Amino acid sequence: MGGAFPRLNDAKKARRLVVVFGDQLDASFGPLADLDKTRDVVLMMETDEEQRYVRSHKQRTALFFSAMRHFAADLADSGVRVRYVCANDRGNLQSFDEEVGRAIAKLRPESVHCVHPGEWRVLRTVEAWRDRVPVEIHEDEHFFTPIDRFQSWAEGRKQFTMEYFYREQRKRFDVLMDSDGKSPLGGAWNYDKDNREAFKVTPNPPKPYTPRLTEITKEVLDLVEARYPDNPGSIEGFRWPVTRDQARRALDDFIEHRLRLFGKYEDAMWTEQPFLYHSLLSPSGNLKLLNPRECVEEAERAYEDGVAPLNAVEGFVRQWLGWREFIRGVYWTQGPDYPNRNGLDQHGTLPDFFWTGDSDMACLADCVGVVIDHGFAHHVPRLMVMGNFAMLAGVHPREVADWYLAMFVDAVDWASNPNTIGMSQHADHGVVGTKPYAASGKYISRMSNYCEQCRYKISKRTGDDACPFNVFFWDFLFRHGDRFEGNNRMAMMLKNAERISSEERVEITSSAASLRGRLGV
Repeated sequence: MGGAFPRLNDAKKARRLVVVFGDQLDASFGPLADLDKTRDVVLMMETDEEQRYVRSHKQRTALFFSAMRHFAADLADSGVRVRYVCANDRGNLQSFDEEVGRAIAKLRPESVHCVHPGEWRVLRTVEAWRDRVPVEIHEDEHFFTPIDRFQSWAEGRKQFTMEYFYREQRKRFDVLMDSDGKSPLGGAWNYDKDNREAFKVTPNPPKPYTPRLTEITKEVLDLVEARYPDNPGSIEGFRWPVTRDQARRALDDFIEHRLRLFGKYEDAMWTEQPFLYHSLLSPSGNLKLLNPRECVEEAERAYEDGVAPLNAVEGFVRQWLGWREFIRGVYWTQGPDYPNRNGLDQHGTLPDFFWTGDSDMACLADCVGVVIDHGFAHHVPRLMVMGNFAMLAGVHPREVADWYLAMFVDAVDWASNPNTIGMSQHADHGVVGTKPYAASGKYISRMSNYCEQCRYKISKRTGDDACPFNVFFWDFLFRHGDRFEGNNRMAMMLKNAERISSEERVEITSSAASLRGRLGV
């Protein structure tokens, strides 16, 4: 590492071994808040096991490694004894379990401490360490809502309606509330109706803050390219904050330059504008470089100061105070087998173009291409283009979930799996959503300019030049119509499907089968 940060592999003994995972980079709570710098040792590990559990995007791996190394350097600078294991260290055993075992054997700690992991798989690994040494798992205070509080809220509910949860959160934390503490500012709990404009204006949105590459980051980028050459995605153009200071600057930049129009164009998509007015703060939030409280507080202050309108601020607050907390609660209340749910009984294979971007559908070529280039896309391409297509085509939800976990720089299991299995693929038997997010190509046409440059015809649902989204959408309703009988939110779609003649129904079904064969679904 050329002396970029202390390694401290020569510590002889530790009172407590404090294990810090790559998505826990906040020293203000948990076991890091009361370290004895003379007797405790912090262990941080880069392992091949974690980078190959799914085929991790090169920028995702680089973000984790660089942020971890900067965090370790800051701890060491403050006098903390840090045992840091690099991916390319000689002797690295390449798994959390074996590296912790090696540290226990060397340091003979009285106990091992860590913050509650963000994944069932890792939690099971941590719990197994109790066979060797006492282990204390500390609550993750980064979130607004402790897991047990969400469990109490969810108890007895057949469906977890996020809107009800979000309203309780607003009241509980007095966010965007009238002086009575019971009514929302502006008289409405959300402003989705004001946040659905297509982007058809100039000038271009302000470019998001992009930090300069540090020496540590440059070393990590070289390491990732050399060590994981077959992992997907491009390493070029890495632009993500890797320190607390950089993350704060990204938040301030968003509040000042893009929050004002974030709500209005929240659902819009546009070629050569992958970020529009979105914050790009989820990677920093999920690594704990940013605290959700400060994001909410800064947005609320922007409204009070007249920097941004209520519809924009409320939409941003809902992401942090509502949806993010809700999704985490779903993950931990539904159990470790949640990622294997397949409520629609779909078994297709994810097409190769999800890894290459090589598609003759303009929307998918652009959206997947952005993911390959940046390891990121905002929520509408994730849900209504890539996720919608996979669900309509009949891809197995676990394949889709593994792709999302692999390809997005902000992907951690507690966030990625419920968003994919529950919201995107409607595979969790309706826990997250009361209806599938199924839409034909008309939605994409309304919210983007993709269809203007596509060889397929958005007006057609049969024929060689029919929009594949249209073909798969109607075929999806034919295949699952019985399943959604009695679902009021699906009634209009199903009635429209019933009006299609038997001759055209056969043609659509045949076209869908041919499309699946051509795409390798």
